[in-house]
Amino acid sequence: MVQGCENVRPALHRAPQVSYRWVDPETVLQEAGTLAVFGFGTGAPRSADPRWLNVDLEDFDAPTPLEIWQVDGPVTHGRVGELQWSSGDGWLFAAITADENTHGGPSATAATAYAQLCEFVASRRERHVLRIWNYLADINQGEGDVERYKQFCEGRAEGMGSFFAEGFPAATAIGHHASAPRLQVYLLACDEPGGRVENPRQVSAWRYPRQYGRTPPSFARAMTLPGEDALAISGTAAVVGHASAHEDDLLAQLDETLVNLEALLASANMPAGFDTQSPLKAYVRHPTDAPVVRDFLQRRLPGVPVLLLHGDICRSELLVEIDGWRYA
Repeated sequence: MVQGCENVRPALHRAPQVSYRWVDPETVLQEAGTLAVFGFGTGAPRSADPRWLNVDLEDFDAPTPLEIWQVDGPVTHGRVGELQWSSGDGWLFAAITADENTHGGPSATAATAYAQLCEFVASRRERHVLRIWNYLADINQGEGDVERYKQFCEGRAEGMGSFFAEGFPAATAIGHHASAPRLQVYLLACDEPGGRVENPRQVSAWRYPRQYGRTPPSFARAMTLPGEDALAISGTAAVVGHASAHEDDLLAQLDETLVNLEALLASANMPAGFDTQSPLKAYVRHPTDAPVVRDFLQRRLPGVPVLLLHGDICRSELLVEIDGWRYA
């Protein structure tokens, strides 16, 4: 059984297939079963399709591939105010991009974004949120409880309300360097529940001590998708217990991160290691570190598709974070 898992019914549909491809977005949006397509950074193409999201993170490699989610069966899509969505085969993609200039600081903006997303998902049959991504500007700016990440955590909790009373989904929170102070939140939900997975090497995020803010982070370390044929992995870094490890040592942080990833796979009863069908993202704080991270991952995870993105980790002492997918 999966550690910390809910009672999961057998899935009637397979998990979305996530891939990285160098393709024109309009071409892939016309393919059957395309649920969502993501471009990265200022050089990404544009599309008005609600399934398209331009993510405010720059890729260190050029040309930059698109990230593509595809499901079995037809897909419908639309917009509700600031929110964009698509659904098909029991799966739901929903996203909101909220400008702090309109909604206030990081706390108020997060509260507004999460309230809208939770209200929308609650109206859908695909009401089981399995995975969330959060990208916000200047994530480490501010000291103590006024740090923007801590403010974001407070707003997120306010916007969630009791929506995740039964347990949090897997999640990532990364700082972007776009010129506008936007908060981007997007999610994957399903009409069936998944199974929450924790890492025995780490304190669960929602149980962090007070030093990490008035409101602890709200996420599970990973989530098995219905049917347990895929694992959605939260942002994972060099954290042991609740403490950051190996300050200012990039290679040691990378080693520790891989140990944490393997511990998650073991907790989820997934095969050890990652393969060519296990797309990952590596978020790197300092652009000068990108070649080192690339070489490390190519050596330790040969053949594994990795998007190398410029992003700030939620703790200023952490230099790199990895999230992604593992298919059984």
